[in-house]
Amino acid sequence: MYLIYSLLLVLTAVVGSPWFAWQALRQRKYVGSVRERLGRLPVSLNLDAEPSIWVHAVSVGEVLAARPLVESLKVRYPGLRLFVSTTTIAGQQMARGIQDADGVFYFPFDFAFVVRRVLDVLRPRLFVMVESEIWPNLLRECRKRQVKTAVVNGRISRRSYPRYRLARPFFRRVLAPIDRFCMQSDESARRIIELGADPARVSVTGSLKFDAAALPTLSRGRDRVLRFFRVSPARQVIVAGSTMRGEDLPVLRAFRRVKTAAPGALLLLAPRHAQRFEEAMHLARGEGFSTVRRSALPIDVEPRADVVIVDTMGELAQLYQLATVAFVGGSLVGTGGHNILEPAVFGRPIVFGPFMHNFAEIAREFLAHDAAVQVQSERELEGVLVSLLMDPVRRAGLGAAAKALVEANRGAKDRTMEAIGRLVPPGRPATIHPFRVVH
Repeated sequence: MYLIYSLLLVLTAVVGSPWFAWQALRQRKYVGSVRERLGRLPVSLNLDAEPSIWVHAVSVGEVLAARPLVESLKVRYPGLRLFVSTTTIAGQQMARGIQDADGVFYFPFDFAFVVRRVLDVLRPRLFVMVESEIWPNLLRECRKRQVKTAVVNGRISRRSYPRYRLARPFFRRVLAPIDRFCMQSDESARRIIELGADPARVSVTGSLKFDAAALPTLSRGRDRVLRFFRVSPARQVIVAGSTMRGEDLPVLRAFRRVKTAAPGALLLLAPRHAQRFEEAMHLARGEGFSTVRRSALPIDVEPRADVVIVDTMGELAQLYQLATVAFVGGSLVGTGGHNILEPAVFGRPIVFGPFMHNFAEIAREFLAHDAAVQVQSERELEGVLVSLLMDPVRRAGLGAAAKALVEANRGAKDRTMEAIGRLVPPGRPATIHPFRVVH
């Protein structure tokens, strides 16, 4: 079965090579990361071959979730080096801002000979996968070297679960080497068990994203953000965060209706991917709005434009504090939504679309507690934004409920650290409290 899997990887690489080549030529993607993806890590990354912990987080969302865990791992295991890998360029940029990481690199292709090279350099005692990143050959090589492995912040979405079930016999073998599954919810825990995970190794620890949304961490960027956005307290601000292709125009059209009700309103539009900044500028100007890039704003001057395109990385979480109302993107199209906890931590009223399967459990909890509003269409988005801007009492209630939910659900980091402590005992004994096991 592993041979078939490896052959499928080769086939995928051959079939997909023209697309990767086109992306490399057109957008310069992957060009600087090929060596690392082939397992050719710099020897200087771990020059003395010291033992380490390797944390893998695919992209920005996973890196943000992993950040508080990385900080705790560094404190708990000071004698181990700590490395972080990502798959995407945006994730790589975010990971390089984690001060506790001793090194950051691109995740290797999952060929046995490639992952062996990486393991030779890192010498990990523990390999941590954030969310649902499960790579068969890497896990097999870790088992051969007696490297402990853990899935943290684990989830199996309703959308992906049927596909995984089709390959259940293979997944049962792939999941067998994993020593601990720290799942976000009971639902995800049941699904991973049904796919073949040993129930004794599965625990429900909650979502690390609640801990990652800690206000003290976000507040460190508050002063810097407010220097660039001197927005009058009387001015109403819509923050549309992490928008995907197909969402910018509906948001802009909804904002046109907002402007009829609140002529001084400001829209901060933050496309998810950097290659779409220029496209968003073109769309906003095409709709007749005066538009400026965030990077072009002078310090300590209120934007006079109708729309600001947020063309910087890593600032969106702080910008939500300026929102009168926050719309979280990736939810009007089939992408699956993005992190609604970032505006929630500032007590801002949150609006999202019908597609939230990436954050299904969290979205359901927010809706059940009247801590967010879900719209089903562009037309409904227009009406909700206007009604919320005109109703400060409703806004305050939504924001307070959202912030209370974040506060009530923290603690996943501590529960995850307890589970990891059972796998890799720290240098000195630590008190381990029981965690809930799903049978």
